Amino acid sequence: MMTLIVGTNRPGSNTRKIAKHVEEIYANLKIPLHVIDLADLPPEIFSAAAYAEKPQSFHPFAQAVIKSSGLIVVTPEYNGGIPGVLKYFIDMLKFPESFERRPVCFIGLAAGIWGALRPVEQLQNIFGYRNAYIYPERVFISQVGNLLDADGRLTQQDLLDRLKTQAEGFVEFTRRLQKTA
Repeated sequence: MMTLIVGTNRPGSNTRKIAKHVEEIYANLKIPLHVIDLADLPPEIFSAAAYAEKPQSFHPFAQAVIKSSGLIVVTPEYNGGIPGVLKYFIDMLKFPESFERRPVCFIGLAAGIWGALRPVEQLQNIFGYRNAYIYPERVFISQVGNLLDADGRLTQQDLLDRLKTQAEGFVEFTRRLQKTA
């Protein structure tokens, strides 16, 4: 099963709207997908004591990552980087097994013209440091607010096609890596 990480806890985020499209694409590909929405993180994970001992309520989040055959990370750009909650989530996961030899792909979105290039590059460095297998086809969505209709649906077919192409390629990438493991 693949795992999709919604990389912010901001209510009503555009990240969650884009993640919904990704969920639909994987469903159409008949690929089981577990969604981790950082808005659902238990409040006790933010206690300073959580560094020493993870609360039991965090266990399902950590297990979803460890049991995943591949991770899809959808991240917004906040102040030129990844959201603090996404970095904190990564920091709370077990080392090294959470990302070691685990395939991962990235989708970035931003209000600006660069489409979250900087946070995706930051995540590639973090996941590379943790020995993940990084899928090279990234999707960047710039000026995301202009691309969503009143229902939060993408209006650009070319972006939907790029997300689908990425998903198809990532599924194949993951399958190939599983065969060599």
